[in-house]
Amino acid sequence: MIGIGPGSPRQITLEAVDAIAATDVFFVLDKGSRTSELTALREGMLAAHAAPGHRLVAVPDPPRDRSPADYEAEVRRWHTARVDAVEAAVADHLRPGETGGFLVWGDPALYDSTLRILAQLAERDGREIDVEVIAGVTSASALTAAHGIVAHGVGEPILTTTGRRLASTPDGANLNQIVMLDSDLAFRATAAADDIVYWGAYLGTEHQILVSGRVADVTAEIEEKRAEARTRLGWIMDIYLLQKAR
Repeated sequence: MIGIGPGSPRQITLEAVDAIAATDVFFVLDKGSRTSELTALREGMLAAHAAPGHRLVAVPDPPRDRSPADYEAEVRRWHTARVDAVEAAVADHLRPGETGGFLVWGDPALYDSTLRILAQLAERDGREIDVEVIAGVTSASALTAAHGIVAHGVGEPILTTTGRRLASTPDGANLNQIVMLDSDLAFRATAAADDIVYWGAYLGTEHQILVSGRVADVTAEIEEKRAEARTRLGWIMDIYLLQKAR
């Protein structure tokens, strides 16, 4: 399980380079033509660092209902379908004695389901799977670096959450919030006008977009740039830091 950072080939760690070179077969959950650029980025990383003769296997990513009546049930169904797809791909393409690998955007431990997929696969087959995890540069780190900021005040806590859960953040825990997986820009409904937002999309890539400022001043700009980029490229990966006004 190799964390490859948020997008820039220059953000791959030396440990990840070594792991890529030692891997025989790479499995990629393929979301189709709309994310072909993401696949091309990973292929470029393999061309630069993988051993001769390595193989790349595209695993069709099962569709997912983005507006289900029961969110948690839909996620469980989707995860099960992903386990089925990975199980079939591994059985078909990984030979005895070979090492298989997954290239994971950001860090494998932060809002990514690939480790859970392998754990469920091991439980299903009743076999031990030797998993090595290579940490990657997180999108949160890339965001704060791109903006040139510290993510918190002196001694203050940071909460990492999702757009779906942003509204449920308790008072006192909302000073500095890193928000991921937010397709609806939930801060529009939760933030005060004087709160500060640091937003970034396509971090580390040639398409990188950064916007920061008071929520009242920059929300419309974020909405406009996000919509335009998603229409133009067909996909978006974004994240933001929301800070309470001091």
